[in-house]
Amino acid sequence: MNLDPELDLSLERIIRAPRRTVWDAWTDPSQLERWWVPAPFRCRVNRLDLRPGGAFVTRLSDDGTEFVPHLDACFLAVDELERIVFTTAIDSTWRPAAPESILMTATITLKDHPDGTHYRIVVRHGEPEARAHHEKLGFAEGWGTVAAQLAAYAEGTR
Repeated sequence: MNLDPELDLSLERIIRAPRRTVWDAWTDPSQLERWWVPAPFRCRVNRLDLRPGGAFVTRLSDDGTEFVPHLDACFLAVDELERIVFTTAIDSTWRPAAPESILMTATITLKDHPDGTHYRIVVRHGEPEARAHHEKLGFAEGWGTVAAQLAAYAEGTR
């Protein structure tokens, strides 16, 4: 997958766990809730219909009691143990995204690595301003924290 530095943001890391473990952490709602948002925030998965056209809806809480909308997206591609692609350009009901949404398409790829799993995220934007805005909002910190939390969870070092 070629990156366009004007439009794309990416993150990579090695997770010291088998690819199946990382895949399950992404595809099992009860596991996804444990690492998907930066701590100390908490996540609730409302819908995780892991198929092209399926819904990806999560909610976020700072106190664990009141949850507010977090992500309302649609899966574009799901290749078992290899790739998950979702977009926020349309919501879980296939309607155009709300105007205040960060419009992006995220591709998560998993590959075997001698030390576990090579984990890569590429987030594509439609225009340079959208990419710059997402970067300014803290893409590296937010997605980096979440990737570290996924690694800790998958590696069993919670």
